[in-house]
Amino acid sequence: MLYWIAEHLGFPGVLNLIRYLTFRAGAAIITALFIGLVIGPKFIGWLRVRQGKGQPIRTDGPQTHLAKRGTPTMGGLMILTSLALSVLLWMDLSSVYIWACLFVTLGFGALGFLDDYDKVTKASHKGLSGRLRLLIEFAIAGFATWLIVSRNGTGLYLPFYTGGPIDLSYFYYVFAAFVIVSFGNAVNLTDGLDGLASMPVIVACMAFMLIAYIVGRADYAHYLGIPHVPGAGDLVILCGACVGACLAFLWFNAPPAAVFMGDTGSLALGGTIGVIAVTTHHEIVLAIIGGLFVVEALSVIIQVFYYKRTGKRVFRMAPIHHHFEQLGWHETTVVIRFWIVAFVLALAGLATLKLR
Repeated sequence: MLYWIAEHLGFPGVLNLIRYLTFRAGAAIITALFIGLVIGPKFIGWLRVRQGKGQPIRTDGPQTHLAKRGTPTMGGLMILTSLALSVLLWMDLSSVYIWACLFVTLGFGALGFLDDYDKVTKASHKGLSGRLRLLIEFAIAGFATWLIVSRNGTGLYLPFYTGGPIDLSYFYYVFAAFVIVSFGNAVNLTDGLDGLASMPVIVACMAFMLIAYIVGRADYAHYLGIPHVPGAGDLVILCGACVGACLAFLWFNAPPAAVFMGDTGSLALGGTIGVIAVTTHHEIVLAIIGGLFVVEALSVIIQVFYYKRTGKRVFRMAPIHHHFEQLGWHETTVVIRFWIVAFVLALAGLATLKLR
């Protein structure tokens, strides 16, 4: 909105600052953070009144989590509200890439909300059926991929490889949709401890702020040997809004959490990072930057696969953050150490920008 107003007026005087992506990205962070901090207390109180005891705590999980009974969930609504308002204020909404990414963010958020709502109203952990969730997720991701490919092509760029993109043709649609859906669910699985998912999401979004800015600049992209995607630079603002919204949420989600993100937030944030990676042609780098989320998801897959065939467990409990709790690590210790891992992996992912 502010960008449209400034553009309509010809960016006069101080409004000329709005012309620059870096200014709007910083403004998006501050705006989303401010909105989140302002609406947070009333939002949490509203959720607590309407959810009663909140989402049931699993009795088969770590016993220390039983003390969290009564903490409201669906805090992702707070994240999406502050994110959306910040984006509307500072982003140029004329780009197809922006609408593709917002479609995933809001679509996954709505699906997560329906899942959370079903769990809360039925006081059950089941929620929507897994097959139905995946079907809807792939439909949302598939449409977004179609929008992106219509401008972006079907080439897959590999780090450490200088031979140019590998054209996956129609298979790219399946691959890109899989990246978006799998990352959305990976973040969802990681969201099991107070503050565990929020900071790694912030770190990943900050990494993709840099990637989106570089990819959107022809000179920087050419120098580093990475794909240039005209218009992708605007995604810097979306990443910034995610950072600000998650920082505000983390203020209330820090141990002991006053609110949980729920599927509403974790699915939306994971899907957003996934679709940004697809838009910027950094799907493989996403596996490095978001390596913590990948490991969390793999721990569940390995546990289920191995248990069904042998009746034994590889980990004491999955996802893997619960395994470390079972080993005697305090919850806060697990969270902070996982934050450190996420930060190191983000640096490793950014290092690949020059290794072509």
